Amino acid sequence: MPDTQKKYDTLAADLATQPHVARAKMFGMPSVKVNGNAFLGYFEGDLICKLTGGERDAALKLKGAKLFDPMGGRPMKEWVQIPAAHATKWKKFADAAQKFVETLPKK
Repeated sequence: MPDTQKKYDTLAADLATQPHVARAKMFGMPSVKVNGNAFLGYFEGDLICKLTGGERDAALKLKGAKLFDPMGGRPMKEWVQIPAAHATKWKKFADAAQKFVETLPKK
């Protein structure tokens, strides 16, 4: 198992110990949901976070970060793909994503 997969799995497992947070699948990739809404995923060795405002902007400033575009040609505006090179910052952005998604209506 690649090192980044282990980092993601550890992060996801830690988050899933919280109430209303569960590991799941989204677009066929491992993800984490809170109140039924996805806020985190793992795609091609990178962390995918649903972010808004300043946190979204900060994530996009990281070298190699970009809007998540799993199909090519149609980036998702609130989803940021954060490269493995920034794995030390994954927890920070995961927490921000969770906080944002907790404000959304429950599914």
